[in-house]
Amino acid sequence: MAEVATSATPDQLLVVIDPVARRTDGESVRIAKDVLSAGAASTKVCLPEGPEEFARALRRRGSRRPVVIGDDRALVRAVALLHRHRELAECALSVVPVGRVLGLAGSLGLPTGAVAAARAVLDGAERRLDLLVDDSDGVVLGAVGIPPVPVRDGGPPGEGAGAPIRPWLRTCQSLVRTLAASRPARATAGTGAGPARLRVEVDGVTLVDLGQPVEGVSVTPGADGLAEVVVRPVSLGAEASSLTATGHTVTVSGAHFRYRADAEVSGPVRTRTWSVREGAWGLTLPG
Repeated sequence: MAEVATSATPDQLLVVIDPVARRTDGESVRIAKDVLSAGAASTKVCLPEGPEEFARALRRRGSRRPVVIGDDRALVRAVALLHRHRELAECALSVVPVGRVLGLAGSLGLPTGAVAAARAVLDGAERRLDLLVDDSDGVVLGAVGIPPVPVRDGGPPGEGAGAPIRPWLRTCQSLVRTLAASRPARATAGTGAGPARLRVEVDGVTLVDLGQPVEGVSVTPGADGLAEVVVRPVSLGAEASSLTATGHTVTVSGAHFRYRADAEVSGPVRTRTWSVREGAWGLTLPG
């Protein structure tokens, strides 16, 4: 892992550049690094070659403010690491989104241009955001989707200033649109192409039970420490209305199912519970 130290105003930064970002868009990485180095009092740049070195760099940040240059997976990896070591409460994370998978970064309100994102690191403010934590201590920043749906390569055009206010709404709407677009697939709901029958419980109250086949389920951290849950039942002839609920804890169970949490697919599992941690992590966003 290579390290470079540079200097120039009042902040002390540790800039961790994800190797995927370096391979995918080296020019954006260079621009972001130059802007950060010119605008901070002291900048230490780390170039990890893999997840272990990435984790080691964050763990050895000392009093420096961590800045991750990378895509959605790098962002989730950093939050998961800080959560695992119970350091999220005292550590605000800054991110310059670079890479092919940036939908989560855009939904959280991060600028996706290298210069704008680097300037937001220097001039922005910390915003505390809710976090979903599952019963295996995994974290979800944006959304859980069952069955897994494809991750778009870039953030939605035109998103930005309004996204931090209610990022769950845009993510949830996007997921519901994706599920709606794939409605022809519902005929195979019972053939193993996706979960057909699931029990979804919100704060112990059953929203949908095993007797009702579903096309999809989404869970997103909402506002005020509540998760937003949307269940789309399989329609049998007439159009089926989505079922919605909010709560602190969401449990999904049934036949073995896979799910997408942010940019990663997990499973199969028979049951999974997600709980909301209000204001659990801090992200530097444009002021």
